Amino acid sequence: MLTKNRVFPMLACLIIATLFTGCWPFSKKDKNLDPMATTIGEDGDIPDIPYLTNPSEKFFRPVKSDVVLEAVRFGYDSTQILSSEMSKLAAVSTYLRDNAGDVVIVEGHCDERGSREYNVALGERRALAVRAFLIGQGVSVDRLQTRSMGEEVPADMGHTESAWRQNRRAEFEIH
Repeated sequence: MLTKNRVFPMLACLIIATLFTGCWPFSKKDKNLDPMATTIGEDGDIPDIPYLTNPSEKFFRPVKSDVVLEAVRFGYDSTQILSSEMSKLAAVSTYLRDNAGDVVIVEGHCDERGSREYNVALGERRALAVRAFLIGQGVSVDRLQTRSMGEEVPADMGHTESAWRQNRRAEFEIH
């Protein structure tokens, strides 16, 4: 029979053992996990694949870093695509027509104003507006995905209107 004097030391030893073996939920192993990663490979590496709204196997390909499409800018607190940005979207549409095997993730970004939750939602609405426009231009639905980056990845770290203007955008990641 275990007495109170024996239970506490045994429990303390069990907790210490789990901390040292890395089984504890707050161990150092878990601190390096990318919350946006979808899976961990057999070798323990975390792939550079973020959350997608409708994941499909074709997105588990490397990003094409040699292709750069211009970011589409938005007005303050807006998801409306400005007429000055239409040529950028036409270039994306043309690229996708000419490269039938490629797929695109549209990332919506915001400036730092507003709460984190609001900016994540606004970023997603911006990405969806760009996606809808591209679908209207004849791009297949299954070649477009969206993700919101909110205010987390600013293009300009400043705290001025000029910086905020650069941060209100949709960017394209090609796979």
